[in-house]
Amino acid sequence: MSVTTSTKYAIIKEMAGRPGNKLETKELCEIAGVSRSGRNRSLKAELVRQQREERDKADFAQILAAYSCRGCGEDGRGIQMRLLRHSPPVLMDLKKVSRLMRKYGLLCPIRKANPYRRMMKALKENNYAANILNREFKEHGARAVLQLLSMFEAFVALAAIIIYANQGPPLQGVV
Repeated sequence: MSVTTSTKYAIIKEMAGRPGNKLETKELCEIAGVSRSGRNRSLKAELVRQQREERDKADFAQILAAYSCRGCGEDGRGIQMRLLRHSPPVLMDLKKVSRLMRKYGLLCPIRKANPYRRMMKALKENNYAANILNREFKEHGARAVLQLLSMFEAFVALAAIIIYANQGPPLQGVV
């Protein structure tokens, strides 16, 4: 079982603060397997950690306000852009935004694909053209390919004329 050094320092601080403690700080550090200088550095940095935590809470409040601004969740980039548009603008790094979102458990919804586009992909309409050349470009030459394409266009135009002749004008009887 591994215990972090910060946890060991917290235990040493608690033990040293007990009223009936007979062990010195030096002995507690030796038992825990940590250095006294590291413990002293940890004690000095405690105030800095508390100040950083307060700043993080204040910054996260701004992130939360930007997140719930329009009622829809955004990703970190959208939140950062919304913070820049505040008055006065809030300059916050994207890494800090994502770190605070991760720290306080703010999750953004994942963007879903457009349902109409998904339906078009499933149906696969207008995805493929007819393979009338069979990829034989060099055998026939460029002019033969162009003639074949012009014949295909003429066939499509002729089919449209036949359909129009069979069904009549599209706006028949409308004044």
